[in-house]
Amino acid sequence: MKIRPYRHHDEQAVIALWRTCGLTRPWNDSGRDIARKLTEQPELFLVGTHADMLVGTAMVGFDGHRGWINYLAVAPEFQGRSFGRQLVQAAERLLIERGCPKLNLQIRSSNTQAIAFYRKLGYAQDDVVSFGRRLIQDEGN
Repeated sequence: MKIRPYRHHDEQAVIALWRTCGLTRPWNDSGRDIARKLTEQPELFLVGTHADMLVGTAMVGFDGHRGWINYLAVAPEFQGRSFGRQLVQAAERLLIERGCPKLNLQIRSSNTQAIAFYRKLGYAQDDVVSFGRRLIQDEGN
């Protein structure tokens, strides 16, 4: 797998991958999520390709205090080939280069496969409660 920054022509393939991997939700407009990311650290929006096919994504960010990974996805037919690990390692490298001391991520409690994946990579559950509040409602959601 080759890892590179997202390009505008990747949008439909990225959204299709997120849908296939069950990452989309009715209250999040995937196209708007991409557009928003492209306004902040677009070089940290990674895609993985294999034989010219988009097979993975990682939307990475750094707020000056903590790093984050969102939308980590690998096409089901390519899972188990270390592609997810490669995307996480690329994200970690980019964050370390920026002086990021800690990487955080959120996983839905029902996503036991993702929980096991991150535990295998050495991540541990923090003793925190995640809160959120929608500030902008995406149209149609």
